[in-house]
Order: sequence, then C-alpha cells, then structure tokens
Amino acid sequence: MKQILWSISKKEFRHIFRDVQTLMIVLAYPVVMLFLFGYAITMEMKEIETVLVDRSHTPESRDFKEGLLATSFFKIVKTDIPQNQFETIFQERQARCIIVIPADFARSLHTQPRTKIQLLVDASDPNAANYIQNYITQISAKYNYRINPELAMPFSIEPRLFYNPDLKSYYFFVPGLIAVIILLISALLTSIAIVREKEVGTLEQILVSPVHPVQIIIGKAIPYTVIGFVDSVLVLIMGHFLFEVPVHGSLVLLAFSLLLYILTGLSFGLLVSTITNSQQEAMMATLMATILPTIMLSGFIFPIKSMPAVFQYMAMLIPATHFLEIIRGILLKGSTAQDLVVQLIYLGGIALTLILVSIRKFRMTLE
Repeated sequence: MKQILWSISKKEFRHIFRDVQTLMIVLAYPVVMLFLFGYAITMEMKEIETVLVDRSHTPESRDFKEGLLATSFFKIVKTDIPQNQFETIFQERQARCIIVIPADFARSLHTQPRTKIQLLVDASDPNAANYIQNYITQISAKYNYRINPELAMPFSIEPRLFYNPDLKSYYFFVPGLIAVIILLISALLTSIAIVREKEVGTLEQILVSPVHPVQIIIGKAIPYTVIGFVDSVLVLIMGHFLFEVPVHGSLVLLAFSLLLYILTGLSFGLLVSTITNSQQEAMMATLMATILPTIMLSGFIFPIKSMPAVFQYMAMLIPATHFLEIIRGILLKGSTAQDLVVQLIYLGGIALTLILVSIRKFRMTLE
C-alpha cells in the first residue's frame, strides 16, 4: 500500500518538477494575487475630492478648515465657487462632496446653540456617501466640543475597539484573500491531474495496473498538498510582513487548519478532474465553482447574516465560509481549537465528503 502510494506520488512530483515554468507560476501566482488584490480591495477612503466654500472668512471658519485638512481624508480641489456651479461639479465628477460654511458662521457659534454647515454629497455611491457624512460629523463634533465645552452632551460614548483598534481594512480583507487564493490554487492544481492522464493516453496504463482508486486519488493528492502548503506559507508570510496582519493565535492550529482547507480544495479539484474530459473544461469549471461562491457567499466581503435565508444555507456548503472564521479568529483574535471546533468539524466534513465522492466517481470511470 505504502509502496504504491509512494510510486504514484513520485510520478506526480516528477511531472510537476519537470514543468519548471508551471511550477514557478504556481508558486508566484498566489503572492502576486495577494499583492494586487490586497492593495486594490480596501474599504478605507482617502483624499476624497472636496469643494470647500467659505462664505464667512473669519478666524473661526479658518480654524474649522484646518481641522478638515489635518487628515488625509479630504482633498480640496476647488474653493469658493458660486452656488450655480454645484450641480456641474457633481455631473462632471470633479468632486464627491461640497462643504459650505455659511456667512454667519462665527456669530452663530457664540450666539446659537446649534451652528449648521451645509454638506452636499454625491450619493451615487451610497457607501461612500455614508462614510463621508459620518466622517464630517465626527470632525464637527470635535470642533464644537473644543470651542463650546459647556454645550457638551450630558453623556459621552468612549469606544474601545478590540482586535483591530486602528480599523485597518487589511486585517479584514487579507485573511479573506488568503482563503480565496488557497482554495483556487489547490483546486486548480488537481483539477487537471486525472484529466491530463486522459488527454495524454496514460489513463489506460493506470486502468490495467493493480491499483485501487483510493490509492490513485491519495497518491495524486500528496504532491499537491505539499505544494499547496508551501503556497499557503508564502501567502501568510507576505500578508504578515507586507500588510502587517498580526498572528495572535497558535501557529500549530493555523497549520492544521491550512492543511485541512488545502485538502478540501484538492478534493474538489480531483472531483472536477474525474467528471471532465479536457484540461480546459476542468480549469473553467474550477474557476466558476471556486471564485464566485467564495467571494459572493462566504462572508469574504458581504456579511452572511444579511443575505436571504436560502443563500445563508448555501454559504454553509462553501469551505471558505468556515475557513474564513477560522483564519480570522486565529490571526486577529487568538482563537483556540475549542473556540473553532464547529468550523473545523464542518470543514473536515466537507473535505471527507468530496474525497469519497471523488473516489466513487473515479471508480465509476474505471468500470
């Protein structure tokens, strides 16, 4: 049994290392994907194009403007334009928001309980509009409290943020990208394993050899498990040093979870490989069945609880749904195996099911 497994695995290793160009792509592709998507996918907003109209021109209004410019959130592109150009500014996408300081700003600060500043926002992107509104509200509240401390609210909220006190979106997205990349690479590696045997005509040699389908599946999975784990380590190292994503939990638990998740991806790739007839079909099927569900339904971007009930049930069948909770828990919260036992059981169950189905489908091919 061991000799047969080693022979099959050695054959796969030889094929992998014989194609040096593909091997380098497999090792470099996850790092490039993490680098590109890590910087491209972010919820943080900076340098929002802003038009600032100061009709007061007083020390108080200048003080308020300095508060706006003290952060990198706003980027002033125009100042003191006439009101009849406001709509043109939005239509030509020259700015996302317009802040208008009224002429009686200074007098109102000292005589009125509330002083209004007009904020006009391009709400074609509702998330960005809400973000801008909340940010300007915070700046205004700090300014009001500084110049009118006696008008402060009778109570205040002092938030304490756990696990990500700086609210860095990298901490949320990078673990998700790791889950997407690992699943994609793992599935692609094996999706062409058996199909390649069909195309080059070596499957007949396997059919007449005294090898059990279980041995073939496991033997082919071992080399790709090693390569997938190496890819995973590379991506984790890049995420830690490039994006400063912390690792608060156990590295042993993280390694075990990675192996289980890689096994799930490899099992799915083998399943695809047994039911397709060409490498092109296998690759297309793998891309469609891994990227879209993982990005849309796993909680990578959109919270699962906000989805319709039917999609929530579908999300439970996606391996990345459970691995995302595992990797984010280990990296950011320092979660233990006891905290993640449910997710680990789900992930192990999915992996076992895919392996059994792959073996069954391959046995049907043999017959």
